[in-house]
Amino acid sequence: MYILGISAYYHDSAACLVRDGRVVAAAQEERFSRKKHDHRYPARAVEFCLRHAGITPADLGYVAFYDKPLLKFERLLETYIDYAPAGLRSFLLAMPLWLREKIWIREQVSKEAGFGGKVLFTEHHESHAASAFFPSPFESAAVLTMDGVGEWATSSYGYGRGNELHLLKELHFPHSLGLLYSAFTYYTGFRVNSGEYKLMGLAPYGEPRYVKLILDELVDLREDGSLRLNMKYFDFAAGLTMTNARFDRLFGGRPRRAESEVTRREMDLARSVQEVTEEAMLRMARHAHRETGERNLCLAGGVALNCVGNGRILREGPFENVWVQPAAGDAGGSLGAALSVWHQYLGHGRRVEDVCAGGADGMRGSYLGPEFGADEIEETLVTSGARYRRVAREELAETAARLLAEEKVVGWFQGRMEFGPRALGARSILGDPRSPRMQSQMNLKIKFRESFRPFAPSVLRERVSDYFELDCDSPYMLLVAPVREELRRALEPEEESLFGIEKLNVPRSTIPAVTHVDYSARVQTVRRDDNPAYYDLLAAFERLTGCAVLVNTSFNVRGEPIVCTPAEAYACFMRTEMDCLVLGDFMLLKSEQGGGAPAEDLSWQEEYQLD
Repeated sequence: MYILGISAYYHDSAACLVRDGRVVAAAQEERFSRKKHDHRYPARAVEFCLRHAGITPADLGYVAFYDKPLLKFERLLETYIDYAPAGLRSFLLAMPLWLREKIWIREQVSKEAGFGGKVLFTEHHESHAASAFFPSPFESAAVLTMDGVGEWATSSYGYGRGNELHLLKELHFPHSLGLLYSAFTYYTGFRVNSGEYKLMGLAPYGEPRYVKLILDELVDLREDGSLRLNMKYFDFAAGLTMTNARFDRLFGGRPRRAESEVTRREMDLARSVQEVTEEAMLRMARHAHRETGERNLCLAGGVALNCVGNGRILREGPFENVWVQPAAGDAGGSLGAALSVWHQYLGHGRRVEDVCAGGADGMRGSYLGPEFGADEIEETLVTSGARYRRVAREELAETAARLLAEEKVVGWFQGRMEFGPRALGARSILGDPRSPRMQSQMNLKIKFRESFRPFAPSVLRERVSDYFELDCDSPYMLLVAPVREELRRALEPEEESLFGIEKLNVPRSTIPAVTHVDYSARVQTVRRDDNPAYYDLLAAFERLTGCAVLVNTSFNVRGEPIVCTPAEAYACFMRTEMDCLVLGDFMLLKSEQGGGAPAEDLSWQEEYQLD
């Protein structure tokens, strides 16, 4: 049986296809539409899922939608009534879209996908919980979901056992950890629902001098992790902005204008709300442990993308094991909805050995998107007039490793595209972590983004504990861990006294390009079973340099989604200062472009191929 899961109409719409309880395809709509965080009905993502499985809409047993639109509509109406007349402008802007599209999901599915069968609806946090537990490697586990808001719920906890999922308690709107974090994202000048990563990356540059003020004035944080927001400071319930004039007065000024200079205030605000968020996450996790008695924890929801908080739960919390859904935000709701129908609505069993068959968990490394064969790639290169060389598979890793060891920046396009916000070695831009210049070079010349944003390391799974204070799988780049003490560099007195962005270009370890200013790193562990080509590249780089780590960032530039197709990868390569592009078995050097035709005689062939 095939079940199609859909999430749409808030942000990061996506589709997922499940066959007999196993995830076979999943992708966000943004990767096809090229509109970042595309919220529209995921028509192209649905089309991909069906095409990948070789089926038509008539072959689907059910379609599952990731939340209950009528309940969400009820929440909006009640909120507008509660705040009337203050929310009139927001109400007038929101209602036409709701009345035209958002409450007509069955009709949309019938029209867009041509499906005439049964459409089922799961609650938003049930979808998150199902996406966290059912693909996890655990027979039983506590489940914790945290985000902005679904229908009414903003966080929930419960447990999963076998094919059953039980949510025990919920926190309700407007009291939301996710919305608190997004309010500070807005106030510090970043875009809500996409700039939260920037706020988290900015936090280590600041000092936590606003923590007491936040806890005294903005949020009443309880021992069990539940919280109440002081809504006199916030405008998100019925207004058009996240915060209001009272919030401005509390923190000494209006919100930072986007693209203006990031000041000490923004750094300190980022650090402060990050510390409050981590404390709330820890308290929620401890409470879930007390209430369920489980030794494993599964996480999902947008707040579960806060990998610094996840790392603290793993290190300081009561659970032995933590597993985070790689598409923890709304995109993953499509997957959770489909699995919830299979296990809970239809009552099919669940065995961990079946879930993890062929991988460490049920997500298959999250490589669930489109892939492209050699003929398709070469056709793109010929059409583009690219100069390229086809490299034997056994030479590919060694050749790319030599380029990386010379501090070349390599675009790496292999196999199926990742599902979720992280590039995991299928659509990645790679660099040498030993280079003190690599972070600023990749930020300014490749990604065209803020210089303060850190890069993540990919590391061979069996070598992770040699570099980081971590000794477990972290395949989805959702755990932050400290760099090992013996790899750290002692700072000079004048370096110790630096503040803010001044800290950026001070090397802090033997792998400076992936060591943040607080000596942390957002780690991805790589197993050969999950991604053989990427594993082989890391292994080749280690043989050549003695270093089993690479810088890994997503294959895109600022403001655009991660590339999906070979044509998009080539276009990104040509308009950035990447040095090399690897597309499947094909390699291109930037210095050789501009001519055309296959490059059997290119000057770099002899230099970089195997001896």
